[in-house]
Amino acid sequence: MSGTGPGNGLLDDVNKAIVEELQQDGRRTYGAIAEAVGLSEAAVRQRVQKLREAGIIQIVAVTDPLQVGFRSQAMVGIRTDGDARKVADRLAAVDAIDYVVMCAGSFDILVELVCEDEDRILELLNGVIRKIPGVRDTEMFLYLQLKKQTYTWGTR
Repeated sequence: MSGTGPGNGLLDDVNKAIVEELQQDGRRTYGAIAEAVGLSEAAVRQRVQKLREAGIIQIVAVTDPLQVGFRSQAMVGIRTDGDARKVADRLAAVDAIDYVVMCAGSFDILVELVCEDEDRILELLNGVIRKIPGVRDTEMFLYLQLKKQTYTWGTR
């Protein structure tokens, strides 16, 4: 992302307050947000649209994977040979992989798999991830129980 800083100047104090309102409840009405931040409903609507267009926020429904048929989840740590960015790009292009992050430490890349069952996890691991050129080795961390997942970290 180009620009001079976070949000390319779009994250003023009012927009930060709008984002925090939406993080608490993504279905909150523009009118309720307007009242909380001291703007008109139209101004809030316009600001939210600009934040969405800039890619700063997305407004989505977050589901409980277990309740919508995804019984198996795992984090996979990947060590690479060569340029890890190329491997990460290839992983990010796989529709069945929703989360890809390059990192420092024991692994070069982490990917999260959310699947219907362990067979599908194994299929992705062996049939897709391990076949990507540059993947040296993998380590899987199968989730036993999700204790906390939140998206309300606010803004800075």
